[in-house]
Amino acid sequence: MKTIILSGIALSFAAALSASTAMADITIATVGPITGDLASNGEQMKRGAQMAVDDINKAGGVNGQKVNLLIGDDACDPKQAVAAANQMASKGVKFVAGHFCSGSSIPSSKVYAEEGILQITPSSTNPKFTDEGPWNVARVCGRDDKQGAVAGAYLAKHYAGKKVAVIDDKSAYGKGLADITRTVMNAAGLKEVMNEQINTDDKDYSARIEAEGCWC
Repeated sequence: MKTIILSGIALSFAAALSASTAMADITIATVGPITGDLASNGEQMKRGAQMAVDDINKAGGVNGQKVNLLIGDDACDPKQAVAAANQMASKGVKFVAGHFCSGSSIPSSKVYAEEGILQITPSSTNPKFTDEGPWNVARVCGRDDKQGAVAGAYLAKHYAGKKVAVIDDKSAYGKGLADITRTVMNAAGLKEVMNEQINTDDKDYSARIEAEGCWC
């Protein structure tokens, strides 16, 4: 995952900045979960972005212009993501590498589109991000419909006749992947015995499992 994120951000910067021609320093940003449960991923994004900017500036910048990097924190929360997007827009950002979570990338893309800001996510996999997104969005990673198809086919093949549960965390990523996995699995003849959603801050799931009976 770390290699994918770092490589994706570096490629994103190169693609976005190569066409810039304005004779002024270029301000770009990376926005992700700098705090929260997924802060380790946000740290990877931050380091990858800084590495890419350092390399670009050491090589002379973009057409002689220095690249300035801003870091935004969305904690993978949709509302905070929109606030961070507006903050970046107010600071004249031209390009955003982000966000990490699909639930943050999708709503923030509307802000960036209105402000003429290019957004390339290194990790958001929900198909809606690009299928329903505005002109300014792109991704450098696989999609849930591809991952879910593989997972659903695998479960149907290797767990035929067995009890399978499908559980997601209500996030755009988790629910999207679970929905596609379930659809493919059902189409192949395997029906789940449990289909539930959980809260990400829950610590004990034993009561829910017991309520469903000993499906396991």
